[in-house]
Amino acid sequence: MERDSLISTSRVTRDIVAKLWNLCHILRDDGITYNEYVTELTYLLFLKMLAETGRESRLPANYRWVELDSREGLEQLEFYRRLLLDLGNQQQVSDPVVLAIFTDAQTKLRKPTNLKALTDAIDRLDWFSAREEGLGNLYEGLLEKNAAEKKSGAGQYFTPRPLIDCIVRLVQPQAGEVIQDPAAGTGGFLVAADQYIKRHTDELYTLTKDQAHFQRHQAYQGLELVPDTHRLCLMNLLLHGIEGSVGCGDSLSPDGEALGKADVILTNPPFGTKKGGGRPTRADFSVTAETSNKQLAFVEHIYRALNPGGRAAVVLPDNVLFEDNTGRKLRQQLIELCDLHTILRLPTGIFYAQGVKTNVLFFTRGKKDRGNTKNVWVYDLRANMNSFGKTRLLTVADFSEFEAAFGDDPLGIAKRIDQGESGRFRCFTREQIADRNDNLDISWLRDTSNDPEDELTEPEEIAAAIATHLGNALREIEIMIEEFTPPGGKS
Repeated sequence: MERDSLISTSRVTRDIVAKLWNLCHILRDDGITYNEYVTELTYLLFLKMLAETGRESRLPANYRWVELDSREGLEQLEFYRRLLLDLGNQQQVSDPVVLAIFTDAQTKLRKPTNLKALTDAIDRLDWFSAREEGLGNLYEGLLEKNAAEKKSGAGQYFTPRPLIDCIVRLVQPQAGEVIQDPAAGTGGFLVAADQYIKRHTDELYTLTKDQAHFQRHQAYQGLELVPDTHRLCLMNLLLHGIEGSVGCGDSLSPDGEALGKADVILTNPPFGTKKGGGRPTRADFSVTAETSNKQLAFVEHIYRALNPGGRAAVVLPDNVLFEDNTGRKLRQQLIELCDLHTILRLPTGIFYAQGVKTNVLFFTRGKKDRGNTKNVWVYDLRANMNSFGKTRLLTVADFSEFEAAFGDDPLGIAKRIDQGESGRFRCFTREQIADRNDNLDISWLRDTSNDPEDELTEPEEIAAAIATHLGNALREIEIMIEEFTPPGGKS
């Protein structure tokens, strides 16, 4: 089984990313936040990268990089503002990807000198080396840098690359399959799946012309709710050779139902409840129609969207495994309709926030309506593990023993070994799970490691950990109130 990361980051790429990131210090004086900076940079990099790759025909002739770069002072800033408006105007632009990236785009720049500093710095980058390394790698490096910056808040939609790569290696997406992410974020799962398929098809050259066209234009689908994140996603996909496959919408609304069926679903859906206590508005939901718990509703979307025999891997918080009422009903339906063959208990601290405990559920949609799960294998990568965070980053090597235990079959049916009470990998029968009232929050190892939060020293990190715990507690209270409130009435 491959151990290499699907997306490598070379020294050249890291150096270019560092130079781009350093510009954010200039822009802070213009009142621009880290998150706004990456969005701002996306507009400019899109124009420059089209120029560098000979694809400027997608833009009106008067709105290309050279037209912006050649201007100075207030004239340049006013031209840039007009450019952003017009590139998002259907009467001026016909290219759907360009329109999607620039829809409702506006600059937060106020000082002409800062715009000039950006365009000059972008011009001075080593674009020859960047093209050789892959412009997609450069952009993804920038997204990862932004996610790691704790002040940006971007970690909420950036799943650590080593975890994505591990999941993709195990699920083994294949050419010709429809691959979906209903909570696409910046597109990491879709990009990684595409990279995996390209590595196994000689960059699609072993496919027929029609098969290669399908991979570039139809194989990947998804939705992202947040418009600014959607822009970053489209840019990321475009630079990796994937065209317009993710829409801006809510998978818990009819938008999600319209996505259609998929052969593979890979996702890390948002945690928490829908704002304002709103419920999903999906006519096809039977279990989660009355809950505002987003992660439960996303699970129902996933197993309903899978084709028979289709496989999924989804990152979920602990409460999905043990929550009663709606949570238990959802797990029962998941176990009946799908073969929930593997649960990976993830270590804490890998999502740039302490106190968030997560898991990866691997399952296959059954070809019958009942009794598809016979055994659930649980791998505990949490107990007695090192603390992860900015000083101890997650790596591909951290998943090597789990991948070996999982085996080389993407459906989870390779021969496996129960490692017993002292090991990390154990098997639990459907009957044993039923005896636990379908509670899947299963642990058996005595955890002698320190709580990762004991090692926090920075006041802002401690405050963030407290805020996380309070937020989790409030969400649990909201869910409890909701469960005991009859529809349309008061508790």
